[in-house]
Amino acid sequence: MTLTMLRDPLFADLRLADDLFGRMFGNGNRVTGFTPALDVRELEDEYLVMVDLPGVKAEDVAVELTDQVLTISGSRAPVETGEALRIERPSYSFVRRLTLPKGVDSDKIVADYHDGVLELRIPKRAEAKPKRIAISGTGQKAIEK
Repeated sequence: MTLTMLRDPLFADLRLADDLFGRMFGNGNRVTGFTPALDVRELEDEYLVMVDLPGVKAEDVAVELTDQVLTISGSRAPVETGEALRIERPSYSFVRRLTLPKGVDSDKIVADYHDGVLELRIPKRAEAKPKRIAISGTGQKAIEK
């Protein structure tokens, strides 16, 4: 069985065009405006934020909270060892800002970093958690005539 791929000749080697334009305009292979992908999930007791930071060292990441704005910033430095024969892995800086909802306990935010993923656990305050209201009765409503 043979796998056949149709290719548009106009976009046949987009990387070659990127390399050419990068060298012509002095940008090289450096990516500007990198925005790391992230997921935000709401759990019963906390918010969970997961940020993909491939190749970024934990010591090159900063997490700061000012008022209700959580700022995640950092950079990935290029590898400077050996003679570069081909460079496709960019170096970059990034900043992501998230406005936190009211009712979070900002003093108890926990950050963990593993396998290129920054994980932030942002707990909710007790008063911000939804309260369950018990329903009493038999479920039948008396009808008056």
